[in-house]
Amino acid sequence: MARLILPCKGSGLARTGLLGLISSAPLQAPCCVSSLKHSAKNISRYRQSLNLEVSHRRNYRFPHPSLYRAKQVSRRFVCSVATESSPKQVEESKMDMPKEIFLKDYKLPDYYFDTMDLNFLLGEEKTTVYSKITVLPRVEGSPFPLVLDGVDLKLVSVKVNSKELKEEDYVLSPRHLTLPSLPSGEFTLEIVTEICPQKNTSLEGLYKSSGNFCTQCEAEGFRKITFYQDRPDIMAKYTCRIEGDKSLYPVLLSNGNLIEHGDLEGGKHYAIWEDPFKKPCYLFALVAGQLESRDDTFVTRSGRTVSLRIWTPAQDVPRTVHAMYSLKAAMKWDEDVFGLEYDLDLFNIVAVPDFNMGAMENKSLNIFNSKLVLASPETATDADYAAILGVIGHEYFHNWTGNRVTCRDWFQLSLKEGLTVFRDQEFSSDMGSRTVKRIADVSRLRNYQFPQDAGPMAHPVRPHSYIKMDNFYTGKFVFSVI
Repeated sequence: MARLILPCKGSGLARTGLLGLISSAPLQAPCCVSSLKHSAKNISRYRQSLNLEVSHRRNYRFPHPSLYRAKQVSRRFVCSVATESSPKQVEESKMDMPKEIFLKDYKLPDYYFDTMDLNFLLGEEKTTVYSKITVLPRVEGSPFPLVLDGVDLKLVSVKVNSKELKEEDYVLSPRHLTLPSLPSGEFTLEIVTEICPQKNTSLEGLYKSSGNFCTQCEAEGFRKITFYQDRPDIMAKYTCRIEGDKSLYPVLLSNGNLIEHGDLEGGKHYAIWEDPFKKPCYLFALVAGQLESRDDTFVTRSGRTVSLRIWTPAQDVPRTVHAMYSLKAAMKWDEDVFGLEYDLDLFNIVAVPDFNMGAMENKSLNIFNSKLVLASPETATDADYAAILGVIGHEYFHNWTGNRVTCRDWFQLSLKEGLTVFRDQEFSSDMGSRTVKRIADVSRLRNYQFPQDAGPMAHPVRPHSYIKMDNFYTGKFVFSVI
């Protein structure tokens, strides 16, 4: 995964395209108020900062010269702070408060998932998601309940071995679905949920933007699609069926190989995708919308022909030439240098202007922000071309370092991100100037990582705890010296 970080106006940061990879991403840690004492301190600081802001306030300028006048600001109004909340607000605040996760608390899951069959009925008001999971207890006859993660979901039904459960047979909370009584051996779990991607402003899970459905599941977005064990050590084989209006969503994409598609009554159509390799749920992806593609092929060293497609809005297709070159160069380089051959028949890239991350390495369906895919000689700089080469290489290299060989938990993020950044920087060095690339990498390390390691947010490559894992922990330079 790559994060797209654009400098603010007047920040003094040089504009660069290669943004948000591990070696350059600043740690972004939320501040958590953990006690009334800390809360009082925060309120005091808040009042002080507002008083300072008021003391430096300038005269407001109004549209017409005759209306120019000074506007006095009431400190009492600006600095007012609520001192007591309703019980409901307190409960919601506790639920939304970030929770610190500790490495020492990790334990193996009580249940594993073998297969995951998904069926999406895309709609304009709501989307219905059908999931069918083959569940295997880690220890046969396990007495432990199965706890599934789920946020902002409407539960329609739950079935175990085709038998529908009653409300008293499970426990539903705002964040979890708990099944206390389960068969002793392997069983099938079927869950139907309803979601509203059009109102999903978190841009995690499945959301709709600019007329297209899109997903972002790393690190914990899959729980906003359906109830699941949303953790990277739960790996399953996925089959995904997507159904939608053909005029609105002529392109239906997901992970793996396209095994079936066709038309349905009422102007709808469907597509079925199968990924034969097990993967964690954060690598699941779905895209549906009005897109067009640049098509090409790549012949692997074993003689297989792989179809390559870069999907964008129609007007952007001419600007994907360099992106396609970068993808083919990355595939060839990975074979020559690391001996790693692509393992499916199709590789898709989707580039949309409003994707919330810089790029995401979903298995065989990489999703990018247009900034990191589109380029033309008329508007792009050399730095833009270099950035596209590096980031497309980075996401492709994740196919083996991150997707096929993944991490046990998010404390091991550097085993996929740090290693893959090392690989993409070696790739960029071989494709361009190794000396120039090395100077740029070390410069970013000094500007971003050194200040962090010298401050209170310093941490080892594998941290002892975290609050949110949508930030990156640098491990690339560790791999470079091994």
